[in-house]
Amino acid sequence: MTALLTFIGIVLFVVGILVSVGLHELGHMLPAKAFGMKVTQFFVGFGRTVWSVKRGETEYGIKAIPAGGFVRIIGMLPPAKGQDPTKVRKANTGPIQSMVENARSAEYETISAADDGRLFYQKVWWKKLIVMASGPLVNVVIAFVLFGGLYMLYGSPVAQTTVATVTDCVIPASQASADRKCQSGDKESPAKTAGFQVGDKIVSFNGTPIESWDQLTPLIRNNTDKPATIMVERDGRQTELKTSTIVNQVREEPGSDKFVSVGFLGVSPESKIERQDFGFVVDEMGRMTVATVQALGRFPEKLVGVAKSIVGGERDLDSPMSVVGASRVAGEVASNSDLAVAARLSFLVQLLASLNLFLALFNFIPLLPLDGGHMVGAIWEGIKRGFAKLLGRPDPGYVDVAKLLPIAYVAASVIVVMGVLLVVADIVNPIRLFNG
Repeated sequence: MTALLTFIGIVLFVVGILVSVGLHELGHMLPAKAFGMKVTQFFVGFGRTVWSVKRGETEYGIKAIPAGGFVRIIGMLPPAKGQDPTKVRKANTGPIQSMVENARSAEYETISAADDGRLFYQKVWWKKLIVMASGPLVNVVIAFVLFGGLYMLYGSPVAQTTVATVTDCVIPASQASADRKCQSGDKESPAKTAGFQVGDKIVSFNGTPIESWDQLTPLIRNNTDKPATIMVERDGRQTELKTSTIVNQVREEPGSDKFVSVGFLGVSPESKIERQDFGFVVDEMGRMTVATVQALGRFPEKLVGVAKSIVGGERDLDSPMSVVGASRVAGEVASNSDLAVAARLSFLVQLLASLNLFLALFNFIPLLPLDGGHMVGAIWEGIKRGFAKLLGRPDPGYVDVAKLLPIAYVAASVIVVMGVLLVVADIVNPIRLFNG
């Protein structure tokens, strides 16, 4: 049964990814067709074609490797200024120039005079911007719908004012891990000293009435190493507990390697699933967007740790994963009998939503071959043409993004290497959410 549930979890997650990829590419294709651009191919996957059908001038299909997808919009690479787009020359002036011109030549092998006016580069800049931005924006919408449905229909864990665990000792954040236990020489936690028990409901902290755990947390942190009087409700009666919080180091933010010193008590709360409103979804999406952007900024640093894990180093739980690793985690959660079915489905939805948000923000990076690279080209074209019109100068024409192809090839190579590195790590030393 465990193997079957694992398989089902993996299949559901992979199908979710393929649907997300298909919708992303649909986000590119629909506005492209609406603006009169010529679209010849719409495929989910890469490699050998498994199935395809042609409708009009567009071939739709599925390829063997479920690791992405593509839409071929004709004329993405413009001819060099002054060249006939149907007669692009092949350069022999140097390897870089030859690379660019050969790419142009391949782009225009299937273009005829009848396609004039329907090529991507010939369209006004804002249409090109919409076409390229619509793909990742679809992923943002998918993430919002998934998170919104999850939080508003099922709910989100909300910390209560009731104590779930009492920490026995103080472990610095830099040493904290899943298997780190209290050792001789560790300080007893202030909560243990005060006599906290599981099930205590915190009523007040130093005279301040407590309505929520979010209200309590900053009070504890700001108390540093000062005395603390905490009123708790236990067995229907209020009991006063006295202790002194201590200064301990915690991570500045989840996944960060920077630590800050704050007051520490040593209790953690019970959590309860509660349905949320639309405002919560918006706030949570904003928070996760910021966190994802920060994670992208730390991506190269995290890859170093991933590389070390391949040769025997410890794999951090917050390290990046490939689709292989994410699928394995989906299977692991789906087969975990310690979790309720609703909790398992909730995790799978969150995982797929988070992946869509990551794909959107990754594609917005202003670098070819990503969508963001073409978006920057379109915006730059709009700025140049706008200033030329304002100053009464001749129209400078389209921006030649083909000149950036050498950089695009380097970037694509780096992305491939990173992908291979993550896949290898996810096979050799995968992230495990549960012991065993």
